[in-house]
This record gives sequence, C-alpha cells and structure tokens, in this order.
Amino acid sequence: MEWKAALKEAELALGKARSVELNGLRLALCRLEDGVFAIEDICTHDGGALDQGELMEGGRIECPRHGALFDVRTGKVLSLPAVKDVRSFRTKTENGEIFVEL
Repeated sequence: MEWKAALKEAELALGKARSVELNGLRLALCRLEDGVFAIEDICTHDGGALDQGELMEGGRIECPRHGALFDVRTGKVLSLPAVKDVRSFRTKTENGEIFVEL
C-alpha cells in the first residue's frame, strides 16, 4: 500500500463529492464535517458515477441513476437496488493536499 496525492483540499467543498482517477481506479472523494472519505466511484448496481449523486447527511451518497445509497465512510451498501458494497480507501490530509492509500 502507498499514499497517492489525489486533490488539493481547497478543490473539494464541504458536503460535496468529486471524482479523481488514481492508478487506473476511479474514486469519489467526499468531504464531510468529520473528514474526507474515498470510495470507488462506480455503483455496484449498474456502474453509475456516484460522485454525480447527492452527498447526504450522515455520510450517505445516492447513485443518480436508480437511487441506491452507500455509506461513504465504509463503502457499505445501504439500500436497493444495489446489493454489493463499494470499496473504500483510507485518506489523509497534509499541507493542504488530500492523499488516498492504494
């Protein structure tokens, strides 16, 4: 595992998600009050881009295609139609830069 620079902290507003690609993986970085979280940016139901969905209170993100919900802290699926979790990745912020452990 290694830490990869993903994005400047100033480029990710509180309550928003943003897609980045690192090492061939598309990730959704999500900024909440308690930190920045990274999950795979592909809904396990039909491949929709999760970063395009609504980041909701409690750290949930909704797939814009069919409404499946995922926990951005853990990647756990929270509602149908998805039944499979997305992968989650550890993050850290140093000197204004967001890093993801891959």
